[in-house]
Amino acid sequence: MSSTIQQKSDYTFKANRNLGRHGWLRLTPAYGVKLVEKLLTSVDRESIILDPFSGTATTGLVAAEQGYQALTFDINPFLIWLGNAKYRNYDEDCLIDVLKKIKLAFKEYKSLIDQNNWTPQIFNIERWWSSYTLKILAALRISLVNQFGEPEENENYDLVWIGFCRLIIETSSAAFNHISMSFNDTVIYPNIEGIEELFVEIIEFMLKSAENPILGSAKVLKVDARNIAGLGNIKVDKVITSPPYPNRMSYIRELRPYMYWTKFLKEAKEAGEMDWLAIGGTWGLATSRLNSWQIQERNLPKQLFSTVENIRMSGGKNANLLATYVLKYFHDMHLHLSSLRSILADDAELHYIVGNSTFFGNMVDTDALLSESMRLLGYSNIQSEIVRKRNSNKALYEYCISATW
Repeated sequence: MSSTIQQKSDYTFKANRNLGRHGWLRLTPAYGVKLVEKLLTSVDRESIILDPFSGTATTGLVAAEQGYQALTFDINPFLIWLGNAKYRNYDEDCLIDVLKKIKLAFKEYKSLIDQNNWTPQIFNIERWWSSYTLKILAALRISLVNQFGEPEENENYDLVWIGFCRLIIETSSAAFNHISMSFNDTVIYPNIEGIEELFVEIIEFMLKSAENPILGSAKVLKVDARNIAGLGNIKVDKVITSPPYPNRMSYIRELRPYMYWTKFLKEAKEAGEMDWLAIGGTWGLATSRLNSWQIQERNLPKQLFSTVENIRMSGGKNANLLATYVLKYFHDMHLHLSSLRSILADDAELHYIVGNSTFFGNMVDTDALLSESMRLLGYSNIQSEIVRKRNSNKALYEYCISATW
């Protein structure tokens, strides 16, 4: 592979942080706005854009900002809520009202700090926040509920709760020095004034970006990408998406603090159940269930079975489990590509941003395997090109697989 291929951070989540609504909440798996904009070049204005793996809603938001109609799918209720909040146009009076009510919440919450307030049932929660910070956040949350209602109760105030999610992560010990979240060695101890200033800074940034109207329209629907149905007569003209990669990175892991504080999650078992439904999910019980998973569709790329067998015979720790994980990932992606055909318009274009991976020295050629699935399912004009080198010393790349229906 050529050493001239660059990492191109402008094609990743890092470049999104200062781009208006795209920067409302940091989630590392997001892919870059610039890449979506490139793929939308010269698309007919009447085209319907689809992202069947909505995630942080990048595709739908870029498309809607440019005046297109977009549909996106997800199964995670928090990501559905987040995406629809990003897509919404907010009334000017509502935005003014937000700052007024936050000031009222600031006046109220200090008297609640020493009470026995609700905190989420996160395991070892003081690894995330000091006991002092927890008291402040818990009291502030109560005051915000008094002013704005719980998340989902009033869609005009959704951005306040997204801002609160950003506040909890920026006052936590979470570290983002690589693709997945980890923890700093020491717990931080912000003071009350610092937390208030940070929250106002976050909210003002969000209000400023919310002033810019969305020209088109977008909506996140609760749809399992492996079983797409219920869109009526809608036909999709262009698919732009970045599905999970077969790298055993659990997306629910990074979402958990947000989901607990906004009450989309109440206990760890729910996270495992949700990750089991996700393609490539490996959190909690999702891993243990791999041991009993049975293949349904056998008309899969032949190369997949040889790749899986190489992993299984590698002698690595949990090699059998990880071989099953890889098989299930491509099995589920095949089901997705099969189901997708029912909602594609004639000559619809597909663009999938995917990454390869390695297990015990065995390369998993994601681009080749998904390209072969597309061929088996009747797609045409299938091409794959390298988008960028990923932030790793290994031969890991991101590819754009394109095809037509």
